[in-house]
Amino acid sequence: MRPFDYRRADDARSAVAALDERPDAMYLGGGTNLVDLMRLGVASPELLVDVTRISSSAIEESRDGGLLIGAGVRNSDLTSDPLVRLRHPMLVQAVLAGASGQIRNMATVGGNLLQRTRCSYFQDVSKPCNKRLPGSGCPAREGDHRNLAIMGYSGSCVATHPSDMAVALAALGAIVHVEGRRGPRTVPMPGLHRLPGDEPDRDTVLEPGDLITAVEVPALSFATRSHYRKVRDRASFAFAVVSVAVALDVADGVVRDCRIALGGVAHVPWRAELAEEALRGSPATATEFTRAAEEELAQARPLRDNGFKVPLARNVLVRTLIDLAEAS
Repeated sequence: MRPFDYRRADDARSAVAALDERPDAMYLGGGTNLVDLMRLGVASPELLVDVTRISSSAIEESRDGGLLIGAGVRNSDLTSDPLVRLRHPMLVQAVLAGASGQIRNMATVGGNLLQRTRCSYFQDVSKPCNKRLPGSGCPAREGDHRNLAIMGYSGSCVATHPSDMAVALAALGAIVHVEGRRGPRTVPMPGLHRLPGDEPDRDTVLEPGDLITAVEVPALSFATRSHYRKVRDRASFAFAVVSVAVALDVADGVVRDCRIALGGVAHVPWRAELAEEALRGSPATATEFTRAAEEELAQARPLRDNGFKVPLARNVLVRTLIDLAEAS
């Protein structure tokens, strides 16, 4: 790891100003991803601005029943919060499905959204990678891409987004609060993360120096009937091969509303809007669930070795919809 300077921020404005002065600087929260990347040589900031003491660790209820989750809330604290457990079970299940208990004790909500891909070429500095070094190439397209994207990728990058939490938050339509050079603003999810296009080195729409301060989860009454299901290569600790986050509202055997997002299939947490639209007003049956899943996955363009993800994603989504419908 290369030597670096360290500074502790006094407030959000001073943190943003510090990165404005030093474009080579990065924020340090839980550090569970960033420190790993620094050890690998993938990231080499010359200054770390510690934001742990200025990031809110509170989870507050808004007047309309939504939640405002501070960026500094530890993942383990998020999963034990009574309101989050009651209103958004799929968010709790998503966080518990990611990482180990020790990592969840350190990792923060803000940092979780900014995790970088686990594509092996990105993490190996001896290999070309357009995401790490723009213009160097993407050997994953013809190389090891079993766990990489089947949707929304580009000729420059086929990496996937690694966060489980972000998939649940995308399904819930969360809103990310940001402090930037021009003051505070909000960024809706989905929309925070971007498809690779010709600039795969940019994971999000955030601008240099932007600091995530909180995540707002709007009220969604039927999110109490939601579930996150993750398929991975080993149960103990692994990133998603495919995952789904689903909230389903069924009355008299008909789907009144739903929220669906997919993980492990794209450069972003993939909001399944085509499937959602196909399901609204449809009978809550396995046949309709399968039709909706296939409509969404018709966009898939699998690579040589990851075509299995298409039927896998369909089956996981359909099974999750059936389980939620039967529980309604």
